[in-house]
Amino acid sequence: MYQPRRPARSEFIPVRNLRYHVLTWGEPSAARPPLVLLHGWMDVGASWQFVVDALREERFVVAPDWRGFGLTEGGGVDNYWMPDYLADLDWLLDHYAGDRPVDLVGHSMGGNVVMHYGGVRPQRMRRIVNLEGFGMPAFRADEAPGRYGRWIDELKRLHAGEMALADYGAADGVARRLMKTNPRLTQDKADWLARQWARATPREDGGERWRILGDPAHKVVNANIFRVDEMLALYAAIEAPVLTVVASDDSLSGWWKRRYTLEEFQQRLRSVRDVRLARVKDAGHMLHHDQPGRVAGLIEEFLAGA
Repeated sequence: MYQPRRPARSEFIPVRNLRYHVLTWGEPSAARPPLVLLHGWMDVGASWQFVVDALREERFVVAPDWRGFGLTEGGGVDNYWMPDYLADLDWLLDHYAGDRPVDLVGHSMGGNVVMHYGGVRPQRMRRIVNLEGFGMPAFRADEAPGRYGRWIDELKRLHAGEMALADYGAADGVARRLMKTNPRLTQDKADWLARQWARATPREDGGERWRILGDPAHKVVNANIFRVDEMLALYAAIEAPVLTVVASDDSLSGWWKRRYTLEEFQQRLRSVRDVRLARVKDAGHMLHHDQPGRVAGLIEEFLAGA
């Protein structure tokens, strides 16, 4: 099994009436701001371990589990909203950075949060790294009625127990699932991640099942349609330099077919006043698992730049 080179510390802090789980590495420094790493959908903060281990320099690193993921409470809600992640992040930065600007890195959903938050609180950002945080396709206003209906239908399915996440008889089953989803993930990393991504839950018969540490309510579609004009306004308000990193595998083609393309995403990035682009070879959407050394190198090179 993979053995972390830099073991993390686990702690819980209060955030908006929730008990937030956060991993940290290194020690706070007056010389350098915190490096904050934000995971994606159906992931956990421990997912950054491989990148943290690949960093050349020691620094204070913070990686929370988003609400309803990992060991962070969900608050008993039956659906989740982007504005909550923005507010949660503000609370987290209050705790770990005070009024000091930070270096912020986000993957996938976390990358979208980073880009939105950078426009909401530009003064809190020193540098931003967005790993495969593409946003969503443009939706038409006439799609709103169907969207609201789908939201209500999925809420009913959730409450009926029809959207529960799969569980597994052993951690090995979780590891196999991770490797099936990402064929580039090696066995040693999958075995380690499985024990961060899931926990053994006792059964009445004395056995156990390994349960994914994610609230199935995250699967409920957002009721509101995605607004590209709002996204572009947030991008335009970002003051910090931005590094956007994509993988050699085109995730968007698989998710949205031709409704939303990498070319369209790159056009949206023109709204960002200072943006650089990078591409990681031999990597898919989970590029921080596939090529952690390359991702760590890109992050450190960018954060050290003038």
